[in-house]
Amino acid sequence: MIYTHDTLVNLQEEYDNTKIQEIIDELEQELIGLIPVKTRIKEIAALLLIDRLRSKLHLVSGSPGLHMSFTGSPGTGKTTIAMKMADILNRLSYIKKGHLLTVTRDDLVGQYIGHTAPKTKEVLKQAMGGVLFIDEAYYLYKPDNERDYGAEAIEILLQVMENQRDDLVVIFAGYKDKMDKFYESNPGLSSRVTNHVDFPDYTAQELIEIAKLMLEEQQYKFAPDTNTILLEYAERRMKQPHFANARSIKNAIDRARMRQANRIFSSGDKILTKADLVTIKSEDILKSRLFSQAN
Repeated sequence: MIYTHDTLVNLQEEYDNTKIQEIIDELEQELIGLIPVKTRIKEIAALLLIDRLRSKLHLVSGSPGLHMSFTGSPGTGKTTIAMKMADILNRLSYIKKGHLLTVTRDDLVGQYIGHTAPKTKEVLKQAMGGVLFIDEAYYLYKPDNERDYGAEAIEILLQVMENQRDDLVVIFAGYKDKMDKFYESNPGLSSRVTNHVDFPDYTAQELIEIAKLMLEEQQYKFAPDTNTILLEYAERRMKQPHFANARSIKNAIDRARMRQANRIFSSGDKILTKADLVTIKSEDILKSRLFSQAN
């Protein structure tokens, strides 16, 4: 088939109209590291944009699957990326509202017969037109408990994912090894999830950059001699149980601010300057368990 000039579409114009670049720029500015994740999101956005252009020319479309899987450790930015993805899908008109609804097993599964279906359907009703983000999704499936109602919630989800895919996008999230087993347990679920994004853990240096951004947002800053101490803290904390990437660093920063406040409060009648109020010193990190035991 030959297309005449009036059937052509302008890629740059379409790109500008949807303002996808704004979201891509936000990803670069707001999130440290995560290069593989950012690359994958750009690829998905590009595919969806081209699919939209093909539809305008009445070309056969592969109807790209929109349901996704985000795998990785806690604190690696999965929820943040899900929010950006919801925005992209909305700007490309794949979803009508663009909101993100985050839920866990407790929001979907009931505790007695007849309780699960209404709970799951109510959540789906709230999520329609947007993205449903199910965190630690593998807890929906408990094969060792024959009286568990998680399987019922999964079946309802599967029906909606297939029959109302123009109204809802579902993102399943959790640890990669557990998510892999979750998909193996239900081939129907696995076949409906076509976009898999793996979130790597942050490096110690990336955690320091994240800490600086967090402080900057709260109008604080580190003293010049603090970086080395914080880097050592991050390296120690990464080796301990329950490490949660950016979440652990946020907790460390919150405790450092508390110690800074206590230090200032204990300074007596000293006249305070703006620098005193905004500066986190190395001693605010070194004191107590924050550094010595790297909690």
